[in-house]
Amino acid sequence: MNLKILLPYRVYMDQTDVMRIVAETSAGSLGLLPQRLDCAAVLVPGILTYEVASRVSYVALDAGVLVKAGAEVLVSVRRALVGANLADLQGAVRRNFQHIDERERAVRLAVTKMEATLVARLARLPHDR
Repeated sequence: MNLKILLPYRVYMDQTDVMRIVAETSAGSLGLLPQRLDCAAVLVPGILTYEVASRVSYVALDAGVLVKAGAEVLVSVRRALVGANLADLQGAVRRNFQHIDERERAVRLAVTKMEATLVARLARLPHDR
């Protein structure tokens, strides 16, 4: 199988000769082998495991979508991180995703302040009857 992980702004990973894939979906774990029928699944944040030449690799994923069509497996998510082992991946996820979450909170706070200012200015405008 060919595994391609797509982020909103680029192709994060393009791996060929994948023997098996295990991903976390909204319905539980989903295992994919080359002969499996085509399918689509909603991914929840978690770990995607894939095997190439008897070597297992891990990718931490944000929520997204997985589509298997023939030998192509496309995964579309907002964020992804590859790790050699689960311990290293856990640390990387904490550092990177936590930093992104802090930035998102700051952006949400700025937008909330702008909305409040806009509403206050609109309230001061004269009202026509």
